[in-house]
Amino acid sequence: MTLRSNCLVFLSGLALLQAGLAADNTGADVFKPGPANSYPNHQTSEKVTIAAVPYDTANLARQAFGKAEPQKHGVLPVLLVIRNDSDKALRFDNLIVELIGPDRQKIEATPADDIRYIGGGKRPKERKLPYPIPSGKRKNPLDVWEIVGRAFSAKMLPAGDSANGFIYFQGVLRPQSTIYLTGIREAQSGRELLYFEIPIEPAGYSSK
Repeated sequence: MTLRSNCLVFLSGLALLQAGLAADNTGADVFKPGPANSYPNHQTSEKVTIAAVPYDTANLARQAFGKAEPQKHGVLPVLLVIRNDSDKALRFDNLIVELIGPDRQKIEATPADDIRYIGGGKRPKERKLPYPIPSGKRKNPLDVWEIVGRAFSAKMLPAGDSANGFIYFQGVLRPQSTIYLTGIREAQSGRELLYFEIPIEPAGYSSK
């Protein structure tokens, strides 16, 4: 075998190896929620089904966010899965999602882009020194692509289609809480659908 043939074989093998590694990495990042009506916490109105699933344990958070663990930093991720079985497209550009506690106190959702600034290290104390001392920067544990990449970002949902993503709240999920959604409109007419109010409970909680 000539030197050129050896090089071609080597380069082909390297390309296959890189493709395999890329496939492995892609598979590790796959997160695929189930249908909206497969979750116990869902509501259907006007042929639109919405499920709200709190990711308030380390095991659940790991499935979606890897090592980030938002719940350890006072952030409650709630997965929304929306199925549109109506014959009209829906708009979400005016969607408002709130977490309502058992005392009816409302907590507004925190934009996904702002989550990265929560849970960061404290600012170092100012020291007056004759010369600067380099110091390593601590990476914010919530500054990971999954937080923004898996946030709910749909602006429109065609008839017969589904959308999903996370909404984030600063707080701890308490028993007998609800997710309250308003602002969903029919794309063509602009008519607003009736509000959705979906009960959610902390993992392992039982009212019995």
